[in-house]
Amino acid sequence: MNDIEQKKFPTGTFKVPENICDITLDEYIKIIKDFPGKLKNLIEDFSDDQFDTQYREGGWTVRQLVNHIADSHMNSFIRFKLALTENNPTIKPYDEAKWAELQDSVNMPVKPAMKIIKGTHQRWTTLLKSMTNKQFERTFHHPEHNKNYDLRHCLALYAWHCNHHFAHIENLRKEKGW
Repeated sequence: MNDIEQKKFPTGTFKVPENICDITLDEYIKIIKDFPGKLKNLIEDFSDDQFDTQYREGGWTVRQLVNHIADSHMNSFIRFKLALTENNPTIKPYDEAKWAELQDSVNMPVKPAMKIIKGTHQRWTTLLKSMTNKQFERTFHHPEHNKNYDLRHCLALYAWHCNHHFAHIENLRKEKGW
């Protein structure tokens, strides 16, 4: 993996696990539960200049990453709820890159996004802990990919997503000596 790819995917690209046992599900739920506090500890002393630093050349700023996490995780939480209450619902895709260019992602302080992340993850964790194995098999349809996704694999993706973006910021912090 070259340097640009390493900076894009510091934890590697997401690979769909073949078999996700209950122990692994619990590990993923713990990542979702612990992520807001872990992220807060990583960025709580950042200045505006640090928040406006790209994690890699051509990449988003830390501010955009935090806002993206809030946007993405809210969407995922809603997709879980849709899949749990409807029969294989078709979800609404969104253009995350365009969302990251909107002014609320580019210019606002990250505090509102951090509140969204904290609240979303608290609710998401409660929901996840209450789910049965049968409920983790429920699906939604993604029209852009023309594919059905089950919630077990979606949880794996979002555990990876937490670690993926955390590593972007953590690696930038190390690289800059912050």
